[in-house]
Amino acid sequence: MAAQKINEGLEHLAKAEKYLKTGFLKWKPDYDSAASEYGKAAVAFKNAKQFEQAKDACLREAVAHENNRALFHAAKAYEQAGMMLKEMQRLPEAVQLIEKASTMYLENGTPDTAAMALERAGKLIENVDPEKAVQLYQQTANVFENEERLRQAVELLGKASRLLVRGRRFDEAALSIQKEKNIYKEIENYPTCYKKTIAQVLVHLHRNDYVAAERCVRESYSIPGFSGSEDCTALEQLLEGYDQQDQDQVSEVCNSPLFKYMDNDYAKLGLSLVVPGGGVKKKSPAAPQAKPGGGTAAPEEEEDEYSGGLC
Repeated sequence: MAAQKINEGLEHLAKAEKYLKTGFLKWKPDYDSAASEYGKAAVAFKNAKQFEQAKDACLREAVAHENNRALFHAAKAYEQAGMMLKEMQRLPEAVQLIEKASTMYLENGTPDTAAMALERAGKLIENVDPEKAVQLYQQTANVFENEERLRQAVELLGKASRLLVRGRRFDEAALSIQKEKNIYKEIENYPTCYKKTIAQVLVHLHRNDYVAAERCVRESYSIPGFSGSEDCTALEQLLEGYDQQDQDQVSEVCNSPLFKYMDNDYAKLGLSLVVPGGGVKKKSPAAPQAKPGGGTAAPEEEEDEYSGGLC
């Protein structure tokens, strides 16, 4: 079966080459027919799991479409070549071709397709190169934002923010979350603004920037419904505990369902938050302990004083 498909692919390549040849009666290559044959060859090689040959056929198809000024079809072929590289686990090269395809989609006037290609590239590379994935998600968000598709834009910004938090790139994460919050405010999704304020505060406290965290809460009072909400109350308690170096109070807030059921990356920030000064929990006053004989234990200082006995 594989051998048959490989032969089929080779036949299509041969036909494509014929369409590109010129002669006395044929002055111009037939790029359209050649591209079609290259595409068929790519499919045949792919079915035979000959991904390197399939990738090469896709690239030749793309060039033929470019020569024919068919940008959309050229972009599709470049994207397919990228997917063949993905099958060979050559992810950085795959992403490079998909980015090229995205640029061509934009030039062709099809931004939605460009954005979807960039998002696919981000998913491909996320576990290998999170920094590159962040860049791709931000690019995708920009494309959607330019098209005034704000809900799609903010979803991609959210992916970028979470990756930045996961990589402990808190300065960039704070800016990304602020951008998310601005868009949610613009589309009047106020409850999500409250959640983004919690995320912002946690990020700023992990940056050891209490002033920025407090400012986030203060600025959020202008968001309809925030003042008096459970989110607002919890954040005020969190900031109070952090400012007073009360680890018990901070831990209690961060272990509440409001914080624990946030996106996993932010929930982890809450659970790992330590107040300044090392995060030692405040001890409640120790009650006098009863002695086995029924009396109460003497204070520690007194025990030390008479620990050697009277003699």
